Amino acid sequence: MSSTRFSWANLAIALSLCLGSITYGYDFSIISTTIGQANWYAYFGLTSDATRASLYKYSNQIIGTVFGIFSAGAIFGALFVGWLCDRYGRRPALMVAAIINIIGGALQCGSVHIGMFIAARFITGFSGSMFVTLVPIYIAEVAPPATRGLLVGQHGAFFLIGYTLAAWVGVGSFFSPNAAFNWRFPLSLQVVWPLLQLCFVKWLPESPRWLVSHGRKEEAWDILARLHHDPKDPAQGFAQREFAQITQQIALDQSTYGDVGYLDLFTRPHFRKRTLIGALVMWASQANGAIVIYSNIVTLVAGLGFNATQSLLLSAGWITLACVGNFTNAYFLDRLGRVRSMMIGMSGCVAFTIVEAAVVANYGGSSNKAALAAGVAMLFGFIVFYGGFVDTTIYVYGSEIFPTHIRAKGMGWCLSIFFLSTLPFLESSATGFATIGWKYYLLFIILPSINVVLIKLFCPETKGLSLEEINGVFNDKVAMQLTHIDGEDTMTTSIPGLDGSSGTDVREKNDANIQVV
Repeated sequence: MSSTRFSWANLAIALSLCLGSITYGYDFSIISTTIGQANWYAYFGLTSDATRASLYKYSNQIIGTVFGIFSAGAIFGALFVGWLCDRYGRRPALMVAAIINIIGGALQCGSVHIGMFIAARFITGFSGSMFVTLVPIYIAEVAPPATRGLLVGQHGAFFLIGYTLAAWVGVGSFFSPNAAFNWRFPLSLQVVWPLLQLCFVKWLPESPRWLVSHGRKEEAWDILARLHHDPKDPAQGFAQREFAQITQQIALDQSTYGDVGYLDLFTRPHFRKRTLIGALVMWASQANGAIVIYSNIVTLVAGLGFNATQSLLLSAGWITLACVGNFTNAYFLDRLGRVRSMMIGMSGCVAFTIVEAAVVANYGGSSNKAALAAGVAMLFGFIVFYGGFVDTTIYVYGSEIFPTHIRAKGMGWCLSIFFLSTLPFLESSATGFATIGWKYYLLFIILPSINVVLIKLFCPETKGLSLEEINGVFNDKVAMQLTHIDGEDTMTTSIPGLDGSSGTDVREKNDANIQVV
């Protein structure tokens, strides 16, 4: 069987779940074009005119709060969904996230006071992070090992579709003569994607790994058999082997560790290593300046001397390129590997940030067209490396490194660190660029340079292994090998029966990788 093929059921589930990814991407990115709309400033009594010093300072503080409050809500949402989807399942958690997100989007669109707008941003941040935490877990738990990077990578790629949609909707709304339409219509579209998610969620199967962990083996087997159905293999050999691996590994983990809470992520050595590595990866992904550029791309381009229309168009093009980069990242991730991809991407970002800082320092706001064009080119070069190597990888890696019984809590922790890491940068970015200018970029040269070294030293590679086999990378016991079988040319695997009996034996060829079609 081909090592790169997967079932249409796997792909359909991944793409359906990615409506949640679009929801998060749109929720986060729409504020970038909103703060580029003069009518939004006027409605809430703010200004982008630096000559009005006191009001300008206040406006920058409000903008920092609008950015930061989304991340603050996201921290709590990530931790909440880690508990929720372990307790009630992946599907119910997805429905709760969609409902909360609809409420937050509607409140933003209808805001009549800046305080109401800020509160609504907190709600959408809370629910958006539920999606960004849950979707990669969900996809990882239904994806075959050989193409897990590609399928989980669609999460990162599709929330860039959300970014791209937000950017172009913002551009289109800018030209409307209706002052309220300029900024309220783009915000209103936040409710569309979670509504679509609610329409699809009834069709989605529950995670078979979650079902096994809650004693519902019959349901888990039915789902695995459908997901890995191969008409050329009536015995469903791969599905049986995966089912055996999942049931044996979960039984081993539960007997070894028992019930696991958030505190166990820090108090048990094997979990603590994963927890710290996950935190490092998420921190590193934000400490290279990507979140600041994403959020301020319109104003950064404007600061290089371009007018409002040019700035909106260039920023939309920039985000579109990021979207293409994320799909490319997902496509090559199972070949390139997780760790190597992150190292290449972050190193490339540092190189382009160095040049960008030099351009802004010497030519920012000048009339030197060649220099200004170079400044924009550096921003585009930055996103080629970030989108092409990092942005998708971090979600794949975070969803892989934790065993099933703590995966949701572990991923929730990782994403809470992700959003916590954004807070100091988002809160300080508007003021930082306004006060120290190009020197603010030095943060995103020094920090990622250090992080690349740390990732090389401490992050193990996970590509090609099943989720259960990744336990071995962290020195935990692996109950059964599936993708890397050692020993004789053939092996006999005992498939436990659903009723707890010893089941049947499956004799198979000892291939380096067992794949699914």
